[in-house]
Amino acid sequence: MKLAIRTLDASLKKGLAPLYVIHGPEALAALEASDRIRDAARAAGYTEREVFTAEPGADWGKLAASASNLSLFASLKLFELRIPTGKPGVEGSKAIVAYTSKLPDDTVTLVFLPELDWQQLKSTWFEALDAAGSVIEAKPVTRDELPDWLASRLARQKQQASVETLEWLADRVEGNLLAARQEVEKLALLLPEGEVSLESIREAVTDVSRFERDGLLEAIHDADRAKIAKVVDSLEAEGEPLPLLLWQLSEELRLMMTISAGQRPRRFMPPERQQALAKTARKHDAASFGRELLRAHKIDRMIKGVETGDPWDSVLEMSLGLAGAPVMKTSLAA
Repeated sequence: MKLAIRTLDASLKKGLAPLYVIHGPEALAALEASDRIRDAARAAGYTEREVFTAEPGADWGKLAASASNLSLFASLKLFELRIPTGKPGVEGSKAIVAYTSKLPDDTVTLVFLPELDWQQLKSTWFEALDAAGSVIEAKPVTRDELPDWLASRLARQKQQASVETLEWLADRVEGNLLAARQEVEKLALLLPEGEVSLESIREAVTDVSRFERDGLLEAIHDADRAKIAKVVDSLEAEGEPLPLLLWQLSEELRLMMTISAGQRPRRFMPPERQQALAKTARKHDAASFGRELLRAHKIDRMIKGVETGDPWDSVLEMSLGLAGAPVMKTSLAA
């Protein structure tokens, strides 16, 4: 059954479906839809989570095993099936059809697929998914729709802009919804609530200090410890807003985690940028990713004044940690 993204929240309030399928070319729409489903599942008591990524050559027997196995401690489970290629093959097709014919009672299943062609949409396995649950297509936001999309995003952070301003911003981010979201989030960090003018937005989105921040990211991917320390010192001396810097480092961390999980960020990044992210991501494992997520959380608390410590020292540690440098002695357990 098809479910439009705009009606997803209302549908979730009525109750969870046993199975959700998210497919389509717009990565941000897919990501946010999946986050809302996860949040609803967590709130409903689905505290256990299992992920099966069906890469070429995957053991599809694990899908059947997941359906037959009782959840850990008999808890409710969120099961995520990721098919990055959108092509499960003969074995996978049979496994999906069998799985959907008898969905486990204690499980909400979330299936991730890329953009599918008409043949895939008509396949036996996809029709089985469609019949068993709710199918959400992550469609691109068109240029005509983009100003309204930007206005709704600004409204979430208690900001508004004129039609002229929204059109200017739409021209700048057209074709990259992730970039559009990032620009809007930056406005919340750099500008106060209320009406934001075209002049203030131009200054915010062309902020000169972004070149320093980009230099920090380059140093991280080059694992250049000396340059990392130098750029962080420079940003501190220039009064760089810490929330904005933390946001950029956290975004880089999330991108590396996405790549490490075998997913492909859909951000229209140059090949060399993707290669740099992949190279640095290979230096990490689940433990190191978790450590940097915790560090980012602690920095956020320091910025808000609810935790003691020097946030700039921690920013340096996080930058070095992202680069794959040895863990510094500063404890994260406190």
